[in-house]
Amino acid sequence: MSDVPTPNDRASGTVAAGPCGGGATAGHRIDIVPNRHRVRVIHLGVTVADTQAALTVVETGLPEAFYFPRDDVNMARLERSDHTSHCPHKGDASYFHLRTENGRVENAVWSYETPVEAVGQIKGYLAFYASRVDRIDQTS
Repeated sequence: MSDVPTPNDRASGTVAAGPCGGGATAGHRIDIVPNRHRVRVIHLGVTVADTQAALTVVETGLPEAFYFPRDDVNMARLERSDHTSHCPHKGDASYFHLRTENGRVENAVWSYETPVEAVGQIKGYLAFYASRVDRIDQTS
């Protein structure tokens, strides 16, 4: 498996997506919905993110993705990566490795620090690849 996730790098049946739904196409839609449910990311028994202020991003061609405010993520567990990618719908994505007791999980997290205006709500939020962490849970 490559150390750099791709939009198709996600666990089957889990709720999380890669950072981009593909090239610019007519009819492409992105909806950003405030999510007041509790959403958590858990890896190796450690809660890495826990929020009731997530944004749920629903994008054409992708499963929904949860974006977490940085204040609700254990930033001490993240290490900025040199990897970046570009999405014509959201802009340039930055990546972070997840630091664990067993080593780091490469490029497990992405963020749009300066997204395009149409999706400005996600600025600075963080999203996790479901295939790179043990669980992403949403509860009421």
